[in-house]
Amino acid sequence: MFDVLVYVYEHYWRPDACPEAGLLARKLSAVGFEQEEITEALAWLDGLHSASQHATMGPSATSSRVYTADELERLGPDALGFLQFLEAARVLTPALREVVLDRVAALPAGPVALEDFKILLLMVFWSMGEEPDALILDELFVADEERLVH
Repeated sequence: MFDVLVYVYEHYWRPDACPEAGLLARKLSAVGFEQEEITEALAWLDGLHSASQHATMGPSATSSRVYTADELERLGPDALGFLQFLEAARVLTPALREVVLDRVAALPAGPVALEDFKILLLMVFWSMGEEPDALILDELFVADEERLVH
């Protein structure tokens, strides 16, 4: 599923440039994605669209978040640490955090791999028509083992 999401991100720079689900499914199939991957990704994207529309009604900027045991299990320590890093850097608002948590909950099981979590984050920003600043994009795209500074 994550390969499909990366393909969508790379080929449709804005959500409004993305074709409707039926046409997108045919395009994804034509480039070689398996039907099961396409179905999972389209369902996940549909949920992202719904969650993104409600993001403006999320918690205030000063709110705190206590994670449930299920959320902690699904996130795992790496994704949770990265999520907290983005919040501390004020890159991820509480409302967007809730969209991220909604989309993590839509994954089959946890903990989500950090690489997959970063793709999920990119898709959340993409769905809002936002692009994180260059330093955050670097954090999202560069693998930990490729960093010059640890």
